[in-house]
Amino acid sequence: MFHLEAVSAQRLYRLIAERIAQKIRAGGFPVGSRLPAERELAELLQVSRSSVREALIALELSGYVEVRVGSGVYVTTARGPGTPALAASGNAPGIADSGIGIGPFELLQARLLIEPECAAYAACKGTQAQRAKVRQAQRALSDAGAGNHLDRAFHAAIAAACGNAALEAVVLHLWNLAEASPVYERLGKHFVDRKVWGLAAIEHDRIADAILTQDPIRARHAMSAHLIAVMARLREDFADSLPQAKHPPAACDAFPSRGRRRRPGTADCAASLAWAAPVSSVVEPI
Repeated sequence: MFHLEAVSAQRLYRLIAERIAQKIRAGGFPVGSRLPAERELAELLQVSRSSVREALIALELSGYVEVRVGSGVYVTTARGPGTPALAASGNAPGIADSGIGIGPFELLQARLLIEPECAAYAACKGTQAQRAKVRQAQRALSDAGAGNHLDRAFHAAIAAACGNAALEAVVLHLWNLAEASPVYERLGKHFVDRKVWGLAAIEHDRIADAILTQDPIRARHAMSAHLIAVMARLREDFADSLPQAKHPPAACDAFPSRGRRRRPGTADCAASLAWAAPVSSVVEPI
């Protein structure tokens, strides 16, 4: 009988981050230059834009880049800053991870599977007192206009009203994981402002109204719509809000999309695209 040691899979966003960091350290993306757009990186690496988004935030936390919402992502250093205080682990030293190894969009996807059903159960199974706490939490959040702790309290009140202790524990655990994630926190800082809280308040009102009127179908749909909207807001492009002409050149002008004609004099840079071999080929199990 033989023994094989377990292999721990590294999170995809960390592999993407390390691939880009290697390119930065090698001088392929000079300091001060703007990285290619997320959609272009996602196409070249054959991964989702969500994974690229998480990788860029991890690079920012590790000191390689600066994210300027409305402009793009800019290289700030050509060498790794050493192991960052907020936890580097796995196979990519110097790249900050979420602290838990789970990406923000994975957490949101898990919430999307669980919380709509909790809302439906709260509408049809919650006691009058439990539904009253949902309304109280919703009003407190609405009056404050913002506040992650109040947001959590609202969703926790719904979980408590669902009548299933296991589901409630899962919801609270997912929130704990999100609050422990520096990547999640930084995403929020970039994209969650007063306007976003205003949109979320409208969504929370719809969820609470459905629960208070004991309409499980509407409660489920309202919660699903809210979480899908949260993911959409966190996926907004870093650079789309400014005209392209106002951007400095990208780190590599010869970063051609498939099928685009390469400009003269860019052969050397284009040849370096070997770094952008699909990341999926790295993480596929043997």
